[in-house]
Amino acid sequence: MTAAKNLRIVSLIPSATEIVALLGLTDYLVGRSHECDYPPEIKDFPVCTQARLNSSKPSAQIHQDVTNLLQNALSIYEIKLEVIEQLQPTHILTQDQCDVCAVSLSQVEKALAELTHSQPHIISLQPSLLADVWADIQMVAQTLDVETPTSLSDLQSRVKICEQKTLSSIDTKLPTVACIEWTDPLMAAGNWIPELVKLAGGQPLVGVPGQPAPQLQWESLITANPDVIIFMPCGFDLQRTRQEASILAQRPDWQNLQAVKSGKVYITDGNSYFNRPGPRLADSVEILAEILHPETVQYGYRGEAWEAL
Repeated sequence: MTAAKNLRIVSLIPSATEIVALLGLTDYLVGRSHECDYPPEIKDFPVCTQARLNSSKPSAQIHQDVTNLLQNALSIYEIKLEVIEQLQPTHILTQDQCDVCAVSLSQVEKALAELTHSQPHIISLQPSLLADVWADIQMVAQTLDVETPTSLSDLQSRVKICEQKTLSSIDTKLPTVACIEWTDPLMAAGNWIPELVKLAGGQPLVGVPGQPAPQLQWESLITANPDVIIFMPCGFDLQRTRQEASILAQRPDWQNLQAVKSGKVYITDGNSYFNRPGPRLADSVEILAEILHPETVQYGYRGEAWEAL
């Protein structure tokens, strides 16, 4: 770790903050985004971003606000340049995958051009699949001149073990699974989520691995009639997800869905476990396996990370 002594890291995305922690560099983190909340010891660090959105609004209004901002070529997030100027970071971690999820790379580059006291190195993450996340961890370690931790291979091993456990529990066909990333408008989960569902012993009904979350027509969900429905709205915790799912459950034909009839509708803490392409995606695979194959897999996440609706 001697090479890290002069590091001053600002992370503008929660998944990057978790990667920094995995690398054992929390002591070198000097600033974070307003959404970074894990590990808990970083919560008192200076906040370097703020949202132009009110996330307590209903889902439909949040979606409309996002659409309006993007149509007007405005970012959903603002960078507190004066805070970054004071922190004088050597490195800033951001992302170039989703303008809705966090501060974008272009926004960071534009803001940093105005800095006068420092010119930090920008590390941009762009993961779409699980392998990209593992590669990002290695890339961040290399850029920050630290060794890739054994904890990375531990994460990969956990995923492999979980996959083997679920394979051994499948007698006939895989349960079909619909993962819901947003409720109004209805959207299925994309990017790494379909892949995680497969690793956990399920068959994702909607969404293509590595591709953004697609919109989902209500009639299409009814026609697909999944065995299991799992809610994981972007940015919402367990309590807020229960509210959103309960509203959707009032829609016509909801009670006719196979997943509803068999009591296999679940809510999750998407904000902590499914929306962040970081180390805790290993937890996410285990959570999905626990939901889909409770007779074989028990990790103890129920009540904290997921519950039945």
